[in-house]
Amino acid sequence: MIVGGVTASVTAVATPVAMRVAVRAGVLVAPDDRNVHSYPTPPLGGVAMFVGLLAGLLTAWALGDFAAVFAAPTEMVGFLLAATLMCGVGVLDDVRPVSAPAKVAGMVAGASILSLAGISLLVLRIPFLDLVILSPDLSALLTVVWVVLIANAVNLIDGLDGLAAGIVGIAALTFFLYALQLEESGVLFDGNPGSLIALLTVGVCVGFLPHNVHPARIFMGDGGALLLGLLMAASTVAVGGRTDAPFSGQSFFFFAPIFIPIIVLGVPLLDMTFAIIRRIATRGLKVTQADKDHLHHRLMRLGHGHRRAVFILWAWTALLSGFVLWPTYTGEGDALVPMGIAAVCLALFTVLHPRFRTNEETV
Repeated sequence: MIVGGVTASVTAVATPVAMRVAVRAGVLVAPDDRNVHSYPTPPLGGVAMFVGLLAGLLTAWALGDFAAVFAAPTEMVGFLLAATLMCGVGVLDDVRPVSAPAKVAGMVAGASILSLAGISLLVLRIPFLDLVILSPDLSALLTVVWVVLIANAVNLIDGLDGLAAGIVGIAALTFFLYALQLEESGVLFDGNPGSLIALLTVGVCVGFLPHNVHPARIFMGDGGALLLGLLMAASTVAVGGRTDAPFSGQSFFFFAPIFIPIIVLGVPLLDMTFAIIRRIATRGLKVTQADKDHLHHRLMRLGHGHRRAVFILWAWTALLSGFVLWPTYTGEGDALVPMGIAAVCLALFTVLHPRFRTNEETV
């Protein structure tokens, strides 16, 4: 609670400072056809997020309660260097746009530092097949791919005020609770940094959200999106990719390192998948070219307002997260019925509510 509180508080205080600096420097995002905001907005929220992350890490180190995590300083130093590089690449793109290959190269470099520091996939569970112990080369490759995948997914979903920060915050809290349960059950070793990184992610999102909800006074920008992507990827890799023990003897948790991150981050990953397929299928549209057909854009075209569209996607993330936590804390693997009913209700609200409102207004 202390670490999360410090992280959130410092992020909340640093965000207005970053906003004023961006305004004075003229670093603003002007409204256009693709963006949904109506006035120039500073995009340097990622800088404030990084400051909050740094404060949280220093607090955790000073408290002494996380001595096991910092006992192997290489991991945490490498994690901090990777976070610095990822945030720096994103902020550079916010200030002066860089090419897509250059940005991907920066992501790969940050992910490589993370892997070299020891936060890397060591085991891979393939459903219905044996556990695979990864070679060093394959371990590094898959870690880099996972980091770049999550970073881009968060970046793509960052299209409405508060959307990305809310989704990542819910996902990080879910993963923190999941990792905590695994630690208490003895599945994870004491020095595993996964739960601490997830907690830091929650703090960063909580501190930033009050300034970013609609109408946003500041955007996280690519700096914030890539930073959050690295944090989530590092947490999931640390928890899921470095233990070969199943949890509670259930097959669901034997494959959890594959399924948990995908389920919890279902909204951004689904959006990214659709975006890639859509752009490949559309002639003349590059995969890296931005468009206005993401899930949040489609929700707004259905008739949902800005805040309601964000709330719906938050709710979907919470629903998927609940699907994960239900069997983790109850010991019962069958969460399909209650979660399925909730999913149907949410889907009906998503599709039908604007039409009902329109009919009522017409009458």
